[in-house]
Amino acid sequence: MAKTKEQLLNILDQFQLTEKVVSAEPFGNGHINDTLKVTNEKGEIKYVLQRINHLIFTNVDMLQNNIQVVTSHIRKKLEEKGESDIDRKVLTFLPTKDNKLYHFDGDSYWRVCLFIPNSKSYEEVTPELSYEAGKAFGDFQSMLADIPEGTLGETIPNFHNMEFRLEQFHDAVKTNAAGRLDEVKELIEEIEKRAESMCIQERLYREGNLKKRTNHCDTKVNNMMFDAETDKVLCVIDLDTVMPGFVLSDIGDFIRTGANTGAEDDENLDNIHVNMDIFKAYTRGYMEKAKSFLTPTEIKLLPYGGRLLTYMQTVRFLTDYINGDTYYKIHSPKHNLIRTKAQFKLLQSLEAHADEMDAFMNEWL
Repeated sequence: MAKTKEQLLNILDQFQLTEKVVSAEPFGNGHINDTLKVTNEKGEIKYVLQRINHLIFTNVDMLQNNIQVVTSHIRKKLEEKGESDIDRKVLTFLPTKDNKLYHFDGDSYWRVCLFIPNSKSYEEVTPELSYEAGKAFGDFQSMLADIPEGTLGETIPNFHNMEFRLEQFHDAVKTNAAGRLDEVKELIEEIEKRAESMCIQERLYREGNLKKRTNHCDTKVNNMMFDAETDKVLCVIDLDTVMPGFVLSDIGDFIRTGANTGAEDDENLDNIHVNMDIFKAYTRGYMEKAKSFLTPTEIKLLPYGGRLLTYMQTVRFLTDYINGDTYYKIHSPKHNLIRTKAQFKLLQSLEAHADEMDAFMNEWL
């Protein structure tokens, strides 16, 4: 339900703001939360107000506690390094007047953070930006590497758990809710062929050979702010999915989204290949910052992370198509099938380049 200007200003009045504000207007192009820019009497953007989508993030206490732990931890590390301009290098969320991490208005959950001035974000990926992104996400994980396991909760349980995603897939195939199995038999076979080899991380974890780390879990180039003048990364944003997981998730999701020469739902499969320059640039930047805390097992498996996350997304899109399109928003009746085929084509390209990627990773072993 849309809020009036008066209602939005009343919500903002619940927070410990440092100056008078006069408006809150839609901002950015996020798909999950509603985001608004908040301006003062001079028309300067000072804060960002967000309505949290509590249908996706059902435990708002855990969500905001995770973000508080992570931002406080990063702030402390930056202070220890003697960094200047810290409010531009880590998100700063403001408490409410009763010192809570969010405000509930009886209908929705709201939070406020400081706006980062003289900053910009990018949507398109280049090798140069990929290198900067790799450094930023590597530094982000490195600063959070000493948060004890068990401190953070899973804001979306089993988000990057491949065994769980395959369970959902098998349930969908068994039920055949939309009667679509016959047209996707070949894709189902391709998924089953790879199923065992795509559950390596869960098996290694059970054996004690793979650690859970603090991950961002949405490592896209538009989830970081760049300095408007120097083009260097200021900070990582969109912290809703920061939670325990395996490092393969964060490098894998960037490879899946950033190193794809086509679109996620490209109908022309000839457009889709892995861009090795972007893979190498991101990996080089990431390893410069992350090598200090990674184990040899993790380093060796990083290229596999790209195949894993692409396979996982193939499975998720096909599961939703078989179920009758109940999860992802679609723009045409076959949209989830188109997405499935596009992701599978990228997976095949990643598989074709696996040896080259592994050889590139060997530089750090």
